[in-house]
Amino acid sequence: MFLHAIQPFGKPLRGIAVSLLVFSSAAWSHAVVTESSLTKEPVEPHHATKVVLFFNSGVELALSRVFLVSKGDVFHPVHIAKGKKAGEMLVDIPPLEPGDYALKYKVFAADGHFTENVIRFRVDNP
Repeated sequence: MFLHAIQPFGKPLRGIAVSLLVFSSAAWSHAVVTESSLTKEPVEPHHATKVVLFFNSGVELALSRVFLVSKGDVFHPVHIAKGKKAGEMLVDIPPLEPGDYALKYKVFAADGHFTENVIRFRVDNP
């Protein structure tokens, strides 16, 4: 029905309309990290840290997992908790040696979609 309404404008406009319909629904169907406390507060070596991840939607913690990835692609499960606001997740990071690390997460969004991604960070000596 919608595509017939734009038929007089030709194939290019129909392609744009279909793309908008497909990609606009996909863009809103996943929990995406919009901000992380790692950008403002780097992890200090040898100190346990609570990292805050801010998602663009609510996250079901019971169905979500976060792993600390260390040298050699070694995965360590970490504790996660609900933050103060919707879409806010607290991640407990154990004391770390200086080096390169990552947080690999697979979260279940409140709308029923899984999202998986990696956030890389570095621990430096002060």
